[in-house]
Amino acid sequence: MAGYADAEGKEPINEQAVANIYGAMRAEINQVYSKITELEMEASEHSLVINAIKPLDPSRRCFRMIGGVLVERTIKEVLPAVERNKEGLEEVIARLNEALEKKKKEMADFEAKFKIKIRKSDEVSDDSARKEGAAQGVLVGPAGANE
Repeated sequence: MAGYADAEGKEPINEQAVANIYGAMRAEINQVYSKITELEMEASEHSLVINAIKPLDPSRRCFRMIGGVLVERTIKEVLPAVERNKEGLEEVIARLNEALEKKKKEMADFEAKFKIKIRKSDEVSDDSARKEGAAQGVLVGPAGANE
């Protein structure tokens, strides 16, 4: 995103600005991940269709959804189109993977530049659990002891 380059050139004003930029970078990476996953699912569906209709008679009729309209065609007409669509999806997935790697590198450089460390959520909860356990001192007996 162009905003990152501008921010790196000017140096962000404070920690909050750095955190906002970093959060935006993470959100963008997550969006790319989800788009890749979505397109991989579509490519998988195309493969299922190709494998299902390939062994059938090419003159057999089949139906295909084009722009929300169901049209009747023959397998001979539909199969090449489905294969082309699948190839196009695979090309887009490859480009998105390249863009994802570039964004990951940008984020790693940003982390190194501003010395950003990510704490795992289980580390945070362990710290709070230790503090709570020391303060409360709850005693739990074996189950069914009161019966």
